[in-house]
Amino acid sequence: MLLDDPRAGYDGDSRRGRFRWPSSPTRTAVALAAVPLLLIVLQIVASRNGFEGPLQSVWHDYFGTPKSMSMPWAGLALALVGLSWRRRFAALGVALALDAVISGIRVALGGPFTFGNGAVITLTGVALVAWLGWESRDKRNALHAAALGALLILATKVGDVWLHVTVMAGPNVLDRYVALADRALGEPAWTVARVLDSLGPVPPAILHWVYIELPVAAMVIAVWQLRRVASAGVWPSHYLVRTFLLLGLVGPLFYVLFPVVGPMFAFASDGHGLQIGNFWPHHVPPFDHRPAALRFDAFTPRNCMPSMHAAWSTSIFLHSRRDVDGTPAPRWLRWGGAFWVLATLTATLGFGYHYGSDLIAGIILCLTVESVLRAPEQGWHRPRIQLVTAGAILFAALLLSFRYLALWMAQHPVPSGLVLLLLVAAYARAFYNTWFAPTSTADTTDTMDDALAR
Repeated sequence: MLLDDPRAGYDGDSRRGRFRWPSSPTRTAVALAAVPLLLIVLQIVASRNGFEGPLQSVWHDYFGTPKSMSMPWAGLALALVGLSWRRRFAALGVALALDAVISGIRVALGGPFTFGNGAVITLTGVALVAWLGWESRDKRNALHAAALGALLILATKVGDVWLHVTVMAGPNVLDRYVALADRALGEPAWTVARVLDSLGPVPPAILHWVYIELPVAAMVIAVWQLRRVASAGVWPSHYLVRTFLLLGLVGPLFYVLFPVVGPMFAFASDGHGLQIGNFWPHHVPPFDHRPAALRFDAFTPRNCMPSMHAAWSTSIFLHSRRDVDGTPAPRWLRWGGAFWVLATLTATLGFGYHYGSDLIAGIILCLTVESVLRAPEQGWHRPRIQLVTAGAILFAALLLSFRYLALWMAQHPVPSGLVLLLLVAAYARAFYNTWFAPTSTADTTDTMDDALAR
């Protein structure tokens, strides 16, 4: 299966580039300053425009009704990797007790039955106890893990606000162009949706759960990668959380630059009267010879291009192949990662959330970001620079093609579709050759050059 072969004989020290990653204290200081500043700015934007901001959402996680049941617990699970087993069980017991009490009070007062408060309160308590009462390695590990858990939760708060920002950025969407470009791929959203309709209610229900619980799958991978941190006291140089967070920071910026709502809104009744027509999923829309921007509503997020679910599920797949030391991952994890990416991609298309073009852009974005972060101890050597540069160029070319060559792609679906898929396959092969294929040290640069040339 893809990425099952570790890179052998690659001496990172001999191939280090001239540039070095910023020191850990520098990165920590920048993060500590940037996170609260970002939250405050987004809260001001949210308050001025009448929707819930990240600080309000955090307040509800502590003292109100959490927006999500799974995310607080995913954050706590990630925070527990920095604790000893005895402290893990103690923290877990406190979180469960708090959630039971708070949920019981909420239901008694007529509120909804949900969980999450106990997990957030316990995570905060672990960080405070470690900061004020623990020393040396125990303190560092606990604070590091708690920060990761908190960032995972806060990232969802920022993402919720950003969806509103995509609507505020402008009334027009570019679905007509992406739908035309998708003709070169065989209209996969329409095809997959019709297949799901024929399978009955169970497969769509499973796919819907997989789609929603993507952060939980990421947490499982991350906890497995970091399982030895508490005992060994050493954090790996790269793990899934780093890719997940950077993708969440970079990818949504393009929602504003390339606003798209998806086929279930632009081509179906969920468009609330502003849709092009009620075509999806049973009828392919007629050929549009004069595509133009579509004016849409003021509440549907423009969060399709690129597909972040495609990007994040691809990162889950990549990190499910190998342990942080390069040894093969357990069979259950490798199969789980493969299932999650395939199920997520199927759900994004079959539920009409995305076009095929969105998925391709998301996958390329993931491979590019992963190339930026992977093996930081090797520095910015030539293969990394080439791969990141090629990925950025390919990603930009894809978006420009979907916008300005969509009509040509629809008129020439076979050659344009083949070129599109071959470019993506070539870049995926270059990624594999650079980071996973077994090669000798002397052949590393040549392998990258050959893969990119193909």
